[in-house]
Order: sequence, then C-alpha cells, then structure tokens
Amino acid sequence: MRALARRAGRLLTGLAILALSPIAGLAALAGMATIGAPPDVFAITGLAVFASVFFLGLLLCVPRPRPVWGRWLRALAILSVEAAVVWQVTAATLHAPPDASAPPPAVAGQREWRLATGSELAYVRLTPKRATRPDPVVFLHGGPGTADLAGDSAFLAGLSADGYTVYAYDQLGAGRSARLTDPRGYGLPRDVADLEAIRQEIGARRLILIGHDYGARLAAAYLAEHPDQVAKAVLTSPAPLDGQEAASPLPLNPSATPVGPPETTSPLASEAASLLGLSRPPSPRLLTVYTLLRADPQAAHAFAGDREVEAAYGSGYAGLAQRAAPDGLRRGLAASTAPALIVKGVHDRRTWSAAADYRTALPRAELAYVATGSYRGKPYLNVLRAFLAGRPVRTYDGGGPPPGYLGPR
Repeated sequence: MRALARRAGRLLTGLAILALSPIAGLAALAGMATIGAPPDVFAITGLAVFASVFFLGLLLCVPRPRPVWGRWLRALAILSVEAAVVWQVTAATLHAPPDASAPPPAVAGQREWRLATGSELAYVRLTPKRATRPDPVVFLHGGPGTADLAGDSAFLAGLSADGYTVYAYDQLGAGRSARLTDPRGYGLPRDVADLEAIRQEIGARRLILIGHDYGARLAAAYLAEHPDQVAKAVLTSPAPLDGQEAASPLPLNPSATPVGPPETTSPLASEAASLLGLSRPPSPRLLTVYTLLRADPQAAHAFAGDREVEAAYGSGYAGLAQRAAPDGLRRGLAASTAPALIVKGVHDRRTWSAAADYRTALPRAELAYVATGSYRGKPYLNVLRAFLAGRPVRTYDGGGPPPGYLGPR
C-alpha cells in the first residue's frame, strides 16, 4: 500500500512539474531579456530551462523498473518523448513564419504628416467643392491599431459633400503609418499628442472629432486635455473610458484564425489568448512574444517584427500596447462644454454600460441609438449629418439598452 502511495505521489509530482515546465522556460526567457540579453541568447536559455524541467517531470512520471532491460527501455522512452517535444517546441518558437505580408498599397489621395512628435502618419484629406464649415472633421479609427483608411475615407466623403473639410488618418503603428522599434512608445498620451500636433499642422483653431471604438476614447482624452480645441465630438461605439472592459475578440487575419473546439490550457496561455484576441491558446512563438511584452517590449519587437505579429494578430504591437487612462480624465471631461453625441448600434461590440459611462462623464452629451444598418450605413450617416449641422437628433434617454439591442450589456 505504501509503495502504491509513493508511486501515485511521484506521478502527481511529475505531472505538476511537466505542467510548470513551459512557465519555467518563459520565466527564464523573460529574465534574460530583462537584463539585456540578445534574442538568440534569451530564447535558447528559455528553451534549455524548459527542456531540463520537462525531462525531470518525465523521470518522475515513469517508474523505474527492476530488470536491467526495463531500465534501458524506460530510458529510451523518456529520451524519445523528450526529444520529440523539445524539437517541436523549439521549432515552433524559433522558426519565424514566412513573411507573406506586404505593406498595404497607397489609397487614393494618400499623403503623409511628419509631426513635431516624431510620428509619421498616413492620411487622406477630403476637400469639399465649396468649404462652408469653419471647423474641419477629423476621424479617429478604432482598435487600437485597426485602421482602414480606404474604407473610412470613402464613407466620410458624405460629410465632405456637406461642406466639411475631412481628415482620416492611420494612427501611429497602424495601417500605412510608421511603426516604432520600442512598443513602449505606443499609448493614449502619444495618440493625444499626435492629434494636437495634427490640429497645429492643418492650422485649425478647433476640430470636430468623430471617434469609433478606441477612437472614441482617444477623442474623449483629447477633449479632456484640450477642451477649447474641440467644437463637437461624436463618440461611436466607445471603448471604456478607463480601459478596463475586455473587448470582444478583434478581427484576425483569416489565415491565422484558429478553428475547432477550445482546448484546456494553462492560466498563462489563457491570459495570453485573451490579450491577443484569440479564441484558442497561442502558438509557442506568440506566447513568447506575449511574455516578452510584459517583461521588455523592446525585446519582444527584436524577437518578432511588426509584420509577423500583424499577420497573426491584426493590430500588431500598437494594439497590444498598454493604454492607461491619463490622470484627470474624468475631471477634464466634467469641465467640458463641447456638445457630444454618443452613438450605439444594434449589433455593437462594446458594452452598453461603457456608453452610459460616457454620458455620465460628459455634461453636454446625448445618446443616439441606430437600430438598423452599420456604422458605414446611411442611417448612421444621417445621424452624423444632423448632429454636426445642429439639427435635432432623435436621442435615447433610457437607463438600459432599448428593446432589440443585440450587443453586450
């Protein structure tokens, strides 16, 4: 009986060590990256630690037989499993996928800003035949990091026809704009600074801001910091003010979208999958990128470049960067006098409570509900046109979502 208990205890200990081996390897990798080791050194160190701990777990899991031939057979089995697993993990970690991506082609009318902040941003300017509105419209896309300059400029042409000069641009690290070698440079403060530099670059006294998803949060942060420079703001499907809500998974590259049922996995892999917007655990290489982002984002970028990460996760490093709300955000919004319209659609991917939070934080905010179409449809465009022109907009004053709302609460 004691022998059976010892074997069971040995087996459980071995299984626990096997489960901890990836965490040990990633911890070693992160530690070496933190002290400044180059990518080949910290990657090999992490794999060596993983292999050593995994081997120890195998030794504990497989009992040691008495016959000499049985010991040789045990050794052969352990070494075979060790070699197969370590080979697969090493290949999946060190082998970068073929770079099949290419920079997106330029869109019609594309130009570039070289801002005082150091950012190089691609943009399109839509000029009306006859400019009748003094304040230009600036569109802020969502994500962060998911830009669609061609689609945005095509939709915004409807506002240009009303006499507005309209600007759509790709934020830093997204679309056709420049990337940073150190992902720590991305963030909400940098995006706010870029937007203020854009205002100065185009020579506008005030801006009309239309922000979607993360772009709505960026518009709110700019409004809190530069209240006198905002004429009006439209906040469509706004991301949470404090950035604490877990968004629905972002669109992935179709070739990288996992298929099949979910798997049972470790908490670390589950956390990484949530961060990366994946429905299943990431590959060892993406898990390595995730670990490095937490330890040393610059080391993550040195290990896996922008195109590789963007091919696996649509918004790349700009979307993975932490974007804490600036101090005094709500205090600045409470002092705002600019009219603001919050827009929610029937199939919105952001929670209704996030929009309600904006309505509470902004003194002059109203909420409009678009029950049909998309955020590039005619009903939404009509709401924009009416609000910007100062015409009455049908608003929704209920405390909760209206009947028929299909988005998260």
